[in-house]
Amino acid sequence: MERFFIISVFLLHLLVITNISFAFPLSTDTRWIVDDGDGNRGRRVKLTCVNWPSHLETAVAEGLSKQPLDLISEEIVSMGFNCVRLTWPLYLATDESFSGVMTVRQSLRKFGLSEAVSGFQANNPSILDLPLIKAFQEVASSLGNHRLMVILDNHISKPGWCCSDNDGNGFFGDKDLNPNLWIKGLTKMASIFANVSSNVVGMSLRNELRGPKQNIKDWYKYMRLGAEAVHSVNPDVLVIVSGLNYDADLSFLRDRPFEVSFKRKLVFEIHWYGFWSSWEGDNLNKICGRETEKIMKMSGFLLEKGFPLFVSEFGIDQRGSNVNDNRFLSCFMALAADLDIDWALWTLAGSYYVRDKRIDSDESYGVLDWNWSSVRNSTILQMISAIQPPFQGPGLMETQPKKIIFHPSSGLCIVRKSLFQLKLGSCDRPESFRVSSHRVLSLSEERILCLKAYEKGKSVKLRLFFSETRCSKWKLLSESKMQLSSITKNGVSVCLDVDSDTNNIVTNKCKCLEGKAICDPKSQWFKLVTSTRSRIKHKPFLQISPFLQQPLLV
Repeated sequence: MERFFIISVFLLHLLVITNISFAFPLSTDTRWIVDDGDGNRGRRVKLTCVNWPSHLETAVAEGLSKQPLDLISEEIVSMGFNCVRLTWPLYLATDESFSGVMTVRQSLRKFGLSEAVSGFQANNPSILDLPLIKAFQEVASSLGNHRLMVILDNHISKPGWCCSDNDGNGFFGDKDLNPNLWIKGLTKMASIFANVSSNVVGMSLRNELRGPKQNIKDWYKYMRLGAEAVHSVNPDVLVIVSGLNYDADLSFLRDRPFEVSFKRKLVFEIHWYGFWSSWEGDNLNKICGRETEKIMKMSGFLLEKGFPLFVSEFGIDQRGSNVNDNRFLSCFMALAADLDIDWALWTLAGSYYVRDKRIDSDESYGVLDWNWSSVRNSTILQMISAIQPPFQGPGLMETQPKKIIFHPSSGLCIVRKSLFQLKLGSCDRPESFRVSSHRVLSLSEERILCLKAYEKGKSVKLRLFFSETRCSKWKLLSESKMQLSSITKNGVSVCLDVDSDTNNIVTNKCKCLEGKAICDPKSQWFKLVTSTRSRIKHKPFLQISPFLQQPLLV
């Protein structure tokens, strides 16, 4: 069947940014990841990745029975991602009879996956009879051919679904996590990709340490040994270090640093999911404020200490009907934009060969659908696209830092609709603001125009001013610290809001400052994000894509 679909105009800038040529290898410059820079200070490289699982029972990258490998790589690019977090089980590097002898065909047949074998024969016949480790290398090579960076993530030891406290994979000394064997596996995987795959830019040492045996003393001991082992055989890659409690806790680094012999290669990673907390049982402003504060306490402080922080897993139910996840995503988007952090979405996979004994199981968190043939939820993809380009960092300083006003629940920014009227639009070309000491918001490039609130329910407009007394003063309200409030000329307190029919910026009564869990303040959530990047300029363009079924409307 022919598969010719149109990719929307909003994704053009993602295609351009994804295909920017970086000078490898990557390193770190305080809290930023940067490229080689040809001897000069490197340019910011923001990792905006998608997770591609290759650690489940078959130890084969998922989806290759559904679509050709190169087509999947092309579509990762078309969706705006610039890298893949490619997961692998430890046995793939330590059990020769498993990784170097067993072929993809044999692994699939072991689990009775005859339809998957047929799918490989149709879509990826050249991979079907490769040893598992060679098949893994073919996936990394295809990604590199499409100018996608790769993060190798040791996700688990024995191939299978991850994770639980008592699955034998949780912490050093567990049944399937022998520290010496783990270091041996890291060393082999690092050496396989040394000097041959410049697009393999980082190695994540271990996914989601957890369970009753976890402790800080052994964490420092073994994570240091693992980091040194990787760097010793492949000094080009970033060494990515996870924390405790399912990659949620790095708080112990506040008082005791993680010391290694090498410099400018160390990155820390965390995970953040909505299902870890309830986002429905309390006032959403309060929940978002509390969860954001928790993230900063557990890991966000590392940015201030001068280390990059990589959210190597976050994700939501892509079907769009999970209220808990949808609420979480808006809060996540606000923090991700504010901190301008590196991240990896879980997951690319629309389905799995086998998961927990379920053959061809669907993945509701998958960006792609069950057949890996189209995007599961184009609205969510459009929303996430706003945080794919970097807002700031080395090499982006073309102007003085400015503020753009980001609307996290839509992934859009405040832009000009006309000379004096504002609306939500693409963050490619947002209006830039400055905030005075008297809390006046004015356009940074046209300082004679300030943001003025008139009446409840009416449009906020830009107005000419010659003194700040003629302008509205704005302050942040609520525990989320995202509701911009002002006083109208009639003395009424209002908050910045969005007209759902026109996307015009208006003011309304401030929502949900306290009270019930059923109240939804997200339309009034705005984040003042620091940016030093210039506006992205492009001409309208349409590109054919087999995965996007229809244009997305901005």
